[in-house]
Amino acid sequence: MVMVAVILFALLLLAFAVGAYGVALYNGLVDAKHQIDRAWSNIDVLLKQRHDELPKLIDVVKSHAGYERELLDKLTALRTRAGSGAPDAHRLATEGELSRGIGQLLATAEAYPELRASASYLELQSRISALEEQIAHRREYYNAAVNLNNVRMEQFPDVLLVGLAGLITRPLFAAEAQEQADVSVGALLAR
Repeated sequence: MVMVAVILFALLLLAFAVGAYGVALYNGLVDAKHQIDRAWSNIDVLLKQRHDELPKLIDVVKSHAGYERELLDKLTALRTRAGSGAPDAHRLATEGELSRGIGQLLATAEAYPELRASASYLELQSRISALEEQIAHRREYYNAAVNLNNVRMEQFPDVLLVGLAGLITRPLFAAEAQEQADVSVGALLAR
């Protein structure tokens, strides 16, 4: 009788340990999912600030002679298209294209001395550059959270609880082909 009680107690203890391990795995998966949401929310705050600053920068550039109309129209369209919402692949690509367009606008503006001398332009340039830098840092955190999520979706025994925890594969912020290409410093200095 004592032997049966000891075996039952051991089985009960084993069942409790397996259950506790399952709960810990599930909670870890839920935490991974929410880290992505938190990371995206941090990026989204900066993207909204950038979207608020961009029309001001475009207006300042327009007010000076010789502005690049096609580039300004492109940025305005990208800003509208980016909108807001979840970090799906389309939104991430649009935001990346918008960042490149802003960089191109700031570089193009260097050709106009009266624009570079404008206090409002310099202030907006500084604010947008700071926002772009912060966005880049937060993209790193977002990508780390996405990577953790995506890896855990494939690991055993986590894969057994993925559906229950509601995890889905998330897209990474990725550099476009032109961003990965080598930069010709000589060409930039020749301008």
